[in-house]
Amino acid sequence: MGDLLQPTHLLIIAVVLLVLFGGKKLPELGKGLGEGLKGFREGLKGASEPAAPSPTVQQNAAPAPPPTTPVEPK
Repeated sequence: MGDLLQPTHLLIIAVVLLVLFGGKKLPELGKGLGEGLKGFREGLKGASEPAAPSPTVQQNAAPAPPPTTPVEPK
């Protein structure tokens, strides 16, 4: 068994992809795949580095009002 990714194999794979997805979908699929790989690499890079504490945002929210119906124990 020879090399798996010979030029003829890559050409056959390209033709099959062109037939399956068409010429208009291939650039969109390539872009999506590239963005996915980029996000994956950034995720791996971020996982190996210690996370910096994110600033918390305080909101001035009023506490929830108590229930209007009293709850009776059984």
